Formats: sequence, structure tokens, C-alpha cells
Amino acid sequence: MKILLFNLCFLAVVSCKKENADTIQNNSGNDNVTINKSSEKSNDSISSIEDIKKEYTAVNNLLSAKQLDSTKFTYNCDEKEGEVVFYYENKDLRMVKDFYAEHSHFSSSTKYYVKNNKVFFIFKEETAWNFDKGGTPEKPEIKDDINEKRIYVLNDKAIQCLEKNYTIRSKGNNKNPDSVPNKETKCNISGLMKNYNLILKNKDRKGEINCL
Repeated sequence: MKILLFNLCFLAVVSCKKENADTIQNNSGNDNVTINKSSEKSNDSISSIEDIKKEYTAVNNLLSAKQLDSTKFTYNCDEKEGEVVFYYENKDLRMVKDFYAEHSHFSSSTKYYVKNNKVFFIFKEETAWNFDKGGTPEKPEIKDDINEKRIYVLNDKAIQCLEKNYTIRSKGNNKNPDSVPNKETKCNISGLMKNYNLILKNKDRKGEINCL
């Protein structure tokens, strides 16, 4: 009788230990799934300037490799003539480029970098050209005064704004633009985001339209 009771107790203990081990193993598996999903989500999101820089590089690499599809439309608003190009990766919008020229002496290019339908970086370049000293009426010398803005964006708000100015002349030695340091400035992107939203409203348009 003692032997029977001992055997029954032993089986109960072994069964309990096995059940606890299975439970721990299952819970461990669930934790791994949760961790992996959380890791995937964090890798797919942008939450810092470093994330923005990495994603900016990734989009530019895709552009250089010609791995993005594109569509475009043109617009004509008084003396402002422009072109908007949309770049897609597997039907997901990755960048919008808005370029226009105005009054013959001015041009502007704005690139909106996008991930998960959110703008995360804006690069804006404005160029004003004028006649420079020297040259002749037949062969005038020209200079381009260029302003560049680099804007880091999170949740539709600028978190850092950098700006540089430099001049390129048609004659003479020019400083390498990459050697010109950026200066951190305060900026308001409400106008740029308003323009971006107007562009999105026309993204399915074909041919030429009037003002945005």
C-alpha cells in the first residue's frame, strides 16, 4: 500500500513539473513573438534625427539605382512654371519633388522625403542669378546665389533646421558647396506643409494644371 501511494505521489510531482515546464516554454515563445513584433515596429518607425538620416540615405540610394517608379504633372501659375514628380517604392510614396522657375532669374526646388505617408525630411534649394562684374554684353559673367535648407521633421513639426548660403560664379574659382558649413536656425514649416498637402490633392492629375 505504501509503495502504491509513493508511486502515485511521484507521478503527480513529475506531471506537475512537466506542466510547469511546458507553460514556461510556451510563455517564452509568446514573449519572443512580442519582442520580434515590437522590434519590427521600431525598425519601421522614425523617432530621431539619426533615424531620419538613415532613411534619407536609403531613399537617395533607391533614386540613384533607379529603383523607384514615378509620375508627374506640370503647372503654370502666372509667371511661375513648375513640375511635380512623385516617387514610389512598391506603390508607397517615398519622395515628392516640386521644382519651379519664376521671373527668369529665380528657381526653387523642394524635396519632401516620405515614409508611412509622413514627411520626415525636407530639402529646399533656392537659386537667384544675376549678372556679375566683368564680361561683355556678348559673353556676360553670371553668378548664382544659392540658399539651401535642410529640415528634420517628426509628426509634421520641424525638430531641427539647418541653412547655408553660397555663390557660384561662371568665371573664377568657386568654393566647394560641401565645404560650406550649415548653420542651425529657427524655422516654421507650415507654409511648406501647406504646399505639400496641395500637391497631394493634385497627385492623380495628368498634364498641366493652373495654380496649385
